Amino acid sequence: MIVTKKKSFEEVLELINEYNKIILIGCGDCATLCKTGGEEEVLELKKQLEDKGKSVVYTSVIDTACDQRLVKLEIKKFPKEYDCILSLSCGSGAQAISSLIGKPIFPATDTLYAGVTKRIGDFKKMCLLCGRCIIGEYAGICPITMCSKSLLNGPCGGSDNGKCETDPDKDCAWQLIFDRLKEQKKLHILDSYKEPKEWNIK
Repeated sequence: MIVTKKKSFEEVLELINEYNKIILIGCGDCATLCKTGGEEEVLELKKQLEDKGKSVVYTSVIDTACDQRLVKLEIKKFPKEYDCILSLSCGSGAQAISSLIGKPIFPATDTLYAGVTKRIGDFKKMCLLCGRCIIGEYAGICPITMCSKSLLNGPCGGSDNGKCETDPDKDCAWQLIFDRLKEQKKLHILDSYKEPKEWNIK
């Protein structure tokens, strides 16, 4: 699940300031679940833009906006005359569209992270899509994502009663890792030093 949030309407207006004929493309997958790019959000943005004098010439919610096969089919329905596209999807969806057209495309959302859906509109950050996955070394918990400092070799020492020093409502990732490894009788995994993450590995 790729979690996105809406850009402010003011920022969207600034992005498309010089354009008038706009196409709005949402995503029926992640962005719909996030309530940032489903049918309701596309229609809401259409009304806001038209209230500001912009002409929305076409709207669509592609089932999965990052699927180029579906994007190719949708592009065939586009009107011949338009100035730009506003994408209400994640960055992958926007780039899937961008790779197939010659017109300017702008994101109406910000892409945050890959998360776990707790309930509609309520997500927990679990993955930063950072490349080589290391959770097997940390009892299935990602220290890159879950630790506020992305520490790979144990806690910073600032946690208090199992909570992160940066946010008293957030569990310390290293307390979670320790507790789970202890439960699994695998605390020895923490005995070895972990080299800094190689961010160039994808």
